[in-house]
Amino acid sequence: MYDGSAALARAGSPWLAEGASVPQQQTIRDFGTSRAKALKDVKDRLPMRRRAGMPGYKKKRQALPTLNYTRRGFRLRDGRLCLAGGTVLTVVWSRDLPGDPSSVRVYRDSVGHWWASFVVPAHVQQLPVTGRVLGVDWGVRETATTTSDSHDLPHPEHGRRAAQRLARYQRMMSRRKPKNGQPASKGYRVARRQAAKLHKKITRQRQDTARKWAKKVVTDHDAVAVEDFRPKFLAKYTMARKAADAAIGATKQALIGMGRKHGRDIRLVHPAHTTMDCASCGARTKHALPLSERTYTCTACGAVSPRDKDSARVMLVRAGLNPAGAEGARPPGAPLREAA
Repeated sequence: MYDGSAALARAGSPWLAEGASVPQQQTIRDFGTSRAKALKDVKDRLPMRRRAGMPGYKKKRQALPTLNYTRRGFRLRDGRLCLAGGTVLTVVWSRDLPGDPSSVRVYRDSVGHWWASFVVPAHVQQLPVTGRVLGVDWGVRETATTTSDSHDLPHPEHGRRAAQRLARYQRMMSRRKPKNGQPASKGYRVARRQAAKLHKKITRQRQDTARKWAKKVVTDHDAVAVEDFRPKFLAKYTMARKAADAAIGATKQALIGMGRKHGRDIRLVHPAHTTMDCASCGARTKHALPLSERTYTCTACGAVSPRDKDSARVMLVRAGLNPAGAEGARPPGAPLREAA
């Protein structure tokens, strides 16, 4: 393969010539793959006469450092990461690797911390059978409302608690923002770093809350019916900030990943009309309920229940996990019972 290190050095990037060629070649491969995929997506979505141009390279100062090493570009020796080119790193391991890694990505985040992300084969860690099922409905007042009161996930409000400090750092950045073409001052860099650290802390708090809740759910249930909710449309409404703070998308991905890891049955349910259907008889209201109406009353069978609880039970019915079902008959071959 062509090694362009010398050419890049002549073009004004001598630091590239000093590094190993393995991660540089892998970066070019990754960019070519993402470039081709982006172009294919553009072709699939847009008509021929309105096609957008191909994506371009990011500016050097806008992209964070990241290098991908394949199997021939790194080794693990005595707990240290040995990279191509004679670089040896002492890694602080978060946990032991479950297998031999096939590749590693070394990158720096917005705070300035360096990370090593390994790709290893996934192994299913089976949990004991419980014989219980659970329905999950996403919301803003509560992040997750389930058919079991003990497994509801209240809104953590991590972002709201840190909003005052974040606004302070953003005001500091606004006052010290450099003019176009001028280098950033030390005060601006310090304020930007503080804001980035706070953003990173909020993200980790949301991930920690989501993973702990997901682990509890998959430990106590064999099958979970989850609303396939896409919170993107909430950005159009006044609840956008609270919905973003709830991190519904990240919590859903954590539940799906945890279920895959432990071999649980996670079933995604289409969210259309889930707030209009009755979980007892299957009847549907003639009009959509406003968000201010938090109690669902069925006009057909007279069942009354909290709106989100009814939606969570609808998830079980649509996924085929409800022991009684919408018609009062047990689904064939399913000895599962709803969580109390």
